[in-house]
Amino acid sequence: MSKTFGATSTTDDVLDGVDLSGKRILVTGVSAGLGVETARVLAAHGATVVGAARDLKKAQAATQVVRDQAANGGSLELIELDLASLKSVRAAADRLVADGRTFDVVINNAGVMACPKGVTEDGFETQFGTNHLGHFVFTNRIASLIKPGGRVVNLASAGHRFSDVNLDDPNFETTEYTEFGAYGRSKTANVLFAVEFDRRHKDRGVRAIAVHPGGIQTELGRHMTPEITQAMIDSITKSQPAGEGFQWKTIPQGAATSVWAAIVADVNAVGGLYCEDCHLAELQNEPGLRGGVRSYAIDPDNAKALWAKSEEMVGETF
Repeated sequence: MSKTFGATSTTDDVLDGVDLSGKRILVTGVSAGLGVETARVLAAHGATVVGAARDLKKAQAATQVVRDQAANGGSLELIELDLASLKSVRAAADRLVADGRTFDVVINNAGVMACPKGVTEDGFETQFGTNHLGHFVFTNRIASLIKPGGRVVNLASAGHRFSDVNLDDPNFETTEYTEFGAYGRSKTANVLFAVEFDRRHKDRGVRAIAVHPGGIQTELGRHMTPEITQAMIDSITKSQPAGEGFQWKTIPQGAATSVWAAIVADVNAVGGLYCEDCHLAELQNEPGLRGGVRSYAIDPDNAKALWAKSEEMVGETF
């Protein structure tokens, strides 16, 4: 009988007794927080981990714990990947394809959150360009390396509940920019990308899942003032049933759902869908930030439309 995990489960809980020897897993964003913890637990259980990061010097220092705890043949290799630069994204993907070694899992963990209005190297709004378009190009370019039976895990967020994607104005050229509105768009895009990638690849046995890690205090929140953070917590608490206020997760608890979706979950139950707290999320369209997934984030037609718009924006078809 399979084990049941929940909001307080940690990465070590999820992988207890699991041997990942011989598995090769790619994790983006391994210079801090969830990415480091994800890489640590995978390597500790024997996986060969390829960690991608924009700043290799920072990642090298941050991932010492990964190398220290690697066991059963587990290891870590770092590659340079700046998701805010399509030149960097394509170069990283091309190097992996030329190398030819396959992957069992790709975990798209990297991202930015609630940052001031700006643009990527290619002129895309920073959060949409980094969180979605960078991963969109990177994952599609290495899709041939993902083995049948493999999985792609996109780190989305309950923040997707802030806003649907706006395919008429993805770069906020005519609509008012708000930090969390933009974040919401990018996180909805992460879910929709998983929905459509799953549809396109499941016939060859490759599935995609979107996950919400929970509220964790990591470098992701570097742009958030204490006032903004408290206002967000108050809003969440207000929208919850009585007695179910907001609680931070630890980093090992936050990374647990990524690892669960990547390794442990029944992929036929979660493929093409959105998960939280180590389980499949329920449809939840009530206003206010709370658990569950909004219907627009898992709508297949919305996913197809985003895919087409993304191809148009990056000038590449997959």
